[in-house]
Amino acid sequence: MPATVSDPVFDLHNGGKLAVQSTVPLATREDLSLAYTPGVARVCEAIAADESLVHQLTWVGKAVAVVTDGSAVLGLGNIGPRAAMPVMEGKAVLFKQFGGVDAVPICLDTQDTDEIVRIVTALAPSFGGINLEDISAPRCFEIERRLVETLPIPVFHDDQHGTAIVVLAALRNAALVLDRKLADLRVVVSGAGAAGVAVTRMLINGGVSAGDIVVLDSRGCLHSGRTDLNSAKAALAAGTNAAKVSGDIAAALRGADVLIGVSGGTIPEEALAGMAPGGVIFALANPTPEVHPEIAARYASVVATGRSDFPNQINNVLAFPGIFRGALDAGATRISDGMKVAAATAIAEVLSASELATDTIVPSALDPRVAPAVASAVAEAALRDGVIR
Repeated sequence: MPATVSDPVFDLHNGGKLAVQSTVPLATREDLSLAYTPGVARVCEAIAADESLVHQLTWVGKAVAVVTDGSAVLGLGNIGPRAAMPVMEGKAVLFKQFGGVDAVPICLDTQDTDEIVRIVTALAPSFGGINLEDISAPRCFEIERRLVETLPIPVFHDDQHGTAIVVLAALRNAALVLDRKLADLRVVVSGAGAAGVAVTRMLINGGVSAGDIVVLDSRGCLHSGRTDLNSAKAALAAGTNAAKVSGDIAAALRGADVLIGVSGGTIPEEALAGMAPGGVIFALANPTPEVHPEIAARYASVVATGRSDFPNQINNVLAFPGIFRGALDAGATRISDGMKVAAATAIAEVLSASELATDTIVPSALDPRVAPAVASAVAEAALRDGVIR
C-alpha cells in the first residue's frame, strides 16, 4: 500500500489494537511500596505457601492466552505466526470488550505438535485458560487433547468448539421458527476439518440423531466402508451416516433438511436442488460462503453465513467471551460437553419468541445480553458437571 494513501483498515491497525493498563494507583511512594517492593513480597510468599491463591491475588484468575501457530488463519491458510498476529490481537480485544476477560496473543514460531504442547504447558501458570486458535487439522485435535489432559485450567480450540456452539444455537432456533424438531432433521456437514468434526459432535450432543448426519470431506461422504480416513474422520464415519450414503455432495443432499458448510469450497446450485423443501442452509466459509445467500434462499427457508453483511451471522464472538468468563468465574478446570451445550442453549434463548424470525435466528454479535447469559449458564454447568477447583 503506498504510504500516501489512507486506508481505514490499516489506519485502525496502525500500532496494534492492544495495550497494557494498570488497575492500581502508582501516584505515591506508598502506592509503589504496596504494588511492588516491599509489599509484593508478602503476596509472593502467600502464593508460594498456597499456589491456588494465584487465581485471587494476581490477574491469572481473569486472563487467557490466545495461542496460534499461524497454520490455519481465517480463510488465508498457513500464513505463519507474524501474519496471524492481527487476528490474535482482534480476538483479545473481543475477549475484553464482550467478556471482560484479559487476553494475551501468543504466536508461536513452530508448527511441531510436541513443541507447541511443551511451550503452552510451560506458559500455563501465567493464565487461567488457554484459547487455541487457527491451528490446522488434524494437529489441532492432538494438541488440544494433550493440553486438556495435562493442564488444570480450561483449554478450548475456538475454531472447533466456538463454531460448533453457535451452529447448535442457530439450528435450535431455526428449528423453532420452522416448527421442526432437531431429532427429525437430516443434516449434511460439508467439511471434515476441525470445525466439521466439532459441529457434528455438538449437534449429536444437542439432540440431532447421529445416524441422520452425513459428513463430507474433499473425497466425498464419510462412511464406515472408506479406508482412506484419518482417526478423527474414521470416528465420525463410525458414528454417523447410518444409511451409508456414498458419493459427492449432491448425493448427500438428496432429501436433506439441513446443509452446514464449513469447508471453504463451493457447492453447486444443482446439488441444492435435491434438498427437501423448507430447510436450512448455513454457508459459513469466510469471506466467501460455499453458497451465496441469494442462491441458498431459493432452496431453503432459513439461510445463515459467517458474514456481518448478511442476516443470521454465525460468529464465534457469540460464544467464546462468555464461555471463558463463566469458566473463570466458576474456577473451572476444563470445559465440559455440558458447558458447551449450556452455552449454545443460552445463546439461543437470548432471543425471545417475538424476536425470532427466519432472518433472526441468532442474536447480533453486538447484543449486550449474550456474554452475561452465556457466562451464567457455563458457570452453572461447570458446577453441575463437577469440573471446578
